[in-house]
Amino acid sequence: MKKILKTAVLALLIIGCKEAKKENTPAVEEMDETAEMASDNEWTSLFDGESFSGWHEYLKDNVTDNWKIEDGATVLYPPENHENGEQSNLVSDNTYTDFVLSMDWKISEGGNSGVMWGVKEIDSLGQPYLTGPEVQVLDNEGHPDGKNGTSHQSGALYDMVSPTEDVTKPVGEWNTMVITVNHKTNEGNVVLNGVKVVDFPVNDPEWGEMVSKSKFANWEQFGKYPTGKIALQDHGNGVAFKNIKIKEL
Repeated sequence: MKKILKTAVLALLIIGCKEAKKENTPAVEEMDETAEMASDNEWTSLFDGESFSGWHEYLKDNVTDNWKIEDGATVLYPPENHENGEQSNLVSDNTYTDFVLSMDWKISEGGNSGVMWGVKEIDSLGQPYLTGPEVQVLDNEGHPDGKNGTSHQSGALYDMVSPTEDVTKPVGEWNTMVITVNHKTNEGNVVLNGVKVVDFPVNDPEWGEMVSKSKFANWEQFGKYPTGKIALQDHGNGVAFKNIKIKEL
């Protein structure tokens, strides 16, 4: 009889442990979700999808009507009489040095744009690309620049480092791009749609040597500012950006 009682008690204990384990599962999942949220909190949103807070146009105090907010994205509608194609470049109010910058972009058919960092607003320099290095945003097939070598195609460190492969989505679809710039470790890279397509140094002498072999070789202030602003380029074609966030390193 004692054996039967002991067996019964043991069985109840085992069942109880199993039930407790089941009851604890949601709590464990909740802890995992909390950990992920804590990790996400390291990111700072640069665009809230509702306003242009934190942004202005290059060498201006405001954002013109050329940029619209639609479905949580900032969308460029360049006017037909766009002089030289680059008059409404968006620039962040804040400056950054070492960071991971993430965003989604969508280019128009035959479109051209780009994302820059290290931008310095100088009255005598009319465009952000005169100081800021650019990661290309392009319709590789439909824009002429796509035929000017792979260092001019989407994901490239423009005119300096070509992407290892073309992983862009078809025109009209969203692409996810992550740019890392870290002067502490002398590392820069571009990840496009989950694939690392570009690696590059960010410090001299390697940076200076790379620039010397590009079209920017004689541009006195190009790539000279480790700390600078982020810019979204107006190249005279429709482009959209959303989910823009940054993690400082």
